This record gives sequence, C-alpha cells and structure tokens, in this order.
Amino acid sequence: MTMENAIRVLAGSMVLLSVVLTVTVSSHFVWLTVFVGANLIQSAFTGICPAVFILKKFGFR
Repeated sequence: MTMENAIRVLAGSMVLLSVVLTVTVSSHFVWLTVFVGANLIQSAFTGICPAVFILKKFGFR
C-alpha cells in the first residue's frame, strides 16, 4: 500500500469512527471530524501531513 492510500484509509477511518462515536457516545466527538477535515485541507495547501510521520514509523513508504 502506498503512503497516499494509507493516508486516505486513515482519514476515512477516523471520520467514520468519529461519526459513530458522535451518535453513540457524545456529541463532542464531532470535533474529531472537524479536526480531520481541517487537517486534510491544511495538507492540501501546504503539502505537509502530520499523519505521514506516524505512518512512516509503521513502515509505509
């Protein structure tokens, strides 16, 4: 799996997880969705994605 695909999987998983947590646990988990979305927008403009540093530690190239 490429780094770009891994980032897409991670972002999609975080959005789905935050929606489930928002519905089942607390409405405050919607802020996780906001954070993921803002991070995606920021990485589109700057080309820097903090998730890359984490994924590199797991062996993605």
